[in-house]
Amino acid sequence: MTELELLTIGRVSVDLYALQVGEPMRNVTTFQKSVGGTATNVAVAAARLGHKVALATKVGDDQFGDYIRHALEHTFGVDNRFIATDPDLQTPLAFAELDPPEDPSIIFYRSPRAPDQNIDPGDVDADVVREVPIFWLPASRFSDERSSATVTELLEIRGRKSHTVLDLDWRPMFWDSPEQASEAIRPMLDRFTIAIGNKDECEIAVGTRDMNLAADRLLEAGLEMAVMKLGADGVMIATADGTRVSVPPYWVDVVCGLGSGDAFGGAFCHGLLSGWDPETIIKWGNAAGAIVAGRLMCADDMPTIQDIETLLEERDGT
Repeated sequence: MTELELLTIGRVSVDLYALQVGEPMRNVTTFQKSVGGTATNVAVAAARLGHKVALATKVGDDQFGDYIRHALEHTFGVDNRFIATDPDLQTPLAFAELDPPEDPSIIFYRSPRAPDQNIDPGDVDADVVREVPIFWLPASRFSDERSSATVTELLEIRGRKSHTVLDLDWRPMFWDSPEQASEAIRPMLDRFTIAIGNKDECEIAVGTRDMNLAADRLLEAGLEMAVMKLGADGVMIATADGTRVSVPPYWVDVVCGLGSGDAFGGAFCHGLLSGWDPETIIKWGNAAGAIVAGRLMCADDMPTIQDIETLLEERDGT
C-alpha cells in the first residue's frame, strides 16, 4: 500500500537559534535558521537513520513555507506530500534563547493561530494512515478543537494498529491549564499502542510522577509499551508481556537542551522498524539524545547510524 515506514503529524516552524550562547535575547545579534517542531524533528531524525518518512502538517503561503517544504525534501530527506498550505495564516517562527544552553527558552510566533492547527483529515491519505508501520502523534495535537477533531478521525482510521505512538509532549503554552490537558489526553490513551513521556508528561496523562506506577497505568489502558524518560536516571521501558528494563543516560557537555527528546524518538522508531529488543531500542535512543544535546541544532544535527554506533562503542564497548 505504501513504501513509507513512518508518518508523523503535528507542529512545524522555522526555528531561529541565537548564536550568542548563554546571552539573553537583548544581547543576541545573529541567528541560525532551521526547521523545527516535535513531529518535524522526529521525522528528520528517523530519515537521517535511513528510513522512508513523511510529515503531515500545514504551512503558510509565504517564503518561510516554501523554505520548509524545500528543506524537508532536499536537505533532510522527508517526504513532503502531506504538507498542505493555508492561504490565510503565516508560517510560524520559533526563536531559541540559549540562556542557559541546557534549558533554553523558546519564543513562539503562532498568532492568531498556526497553519498546522488547521490540518484536515483530507490532507492525509487514509490508506497511508491505516497501513504505515509507525504513526507518530504528539499529545499537543489535542490542545486545539479543530486539530483534535482531525487527529481523532485519523486515529479511528488507524484502528489502534501497531505501532501507533503517542508522544506525551507536554507544552504548557498550548494549554489553558494542566487540568485541561489531562481531560483531553487521558481518554485518548486507548487509541495508541505506545506512549513516551517524562515525569511531567506522565503526571498529565495518568496522574502520577511515580514512573513505575505511570507505566502500570499506561499498560492497564491497553498499550503494548510504555517508555518512561527518567532524566538523570536514564530511560525505562515496560511492555505488556511483563518486560521492564532501564538503561542509564550518556553524559555529555550540553551545548543546547533542545531536540534531544526528538532524536530519541527518531532512534526509537529505527529500533522498532529494525525489530530490536526493548533494551537495545532505548539504548540507541539515549545515545541519539546525548549526541544532539552536545550539538547546537535540532534537525540539522540529528545523528547518523555511524554517530550512534561510535558513541556506543566508546561508552559501552559494544
